[in-house]
Amino acid sequence: MSITLNFRNVGDVKVVDINGNITLGEGASTFCKTIKELSANENRKLLVNLGDVTIIDNSGISELLFGFTTVTNHGGKLKLVNPTKRVNDFLQITKLDTIFEIFYDEGQAVKSFS
Repeated sequence: MSITLNFRNVGDVKVVDINGNITLGEGASTFCKTIKELSANENRKLLVNLGDVTIIDNSGISELLFGFTTVTNHGGKLKLVNPTKRVNDFLQITKLDTIFEIFYDEGQAVKSFS
């Protein structure tokens, strides 16, 4: 399954809705490229919606970490919202839930940037 990224603004927060798999190959590289472009274009508040991500693997986790680092180095914040159970379990197993701010309500996630 390929990955689809859609963008929308909620106030001054750029929401990246992901549909598909963040896995080795197209999914992870597409996500990485997109986060680089958004950071370079002054998007400092990024909320990644994982509600429609069916699978994430080690490569995908690496790309999430790369995105987090890239945005942070540009003075911004990258947060996660609506991870599926499978993705959430993977984040917990890898202890990345201690690095990322993870929300289950988009409204609360957007407010957290204030």
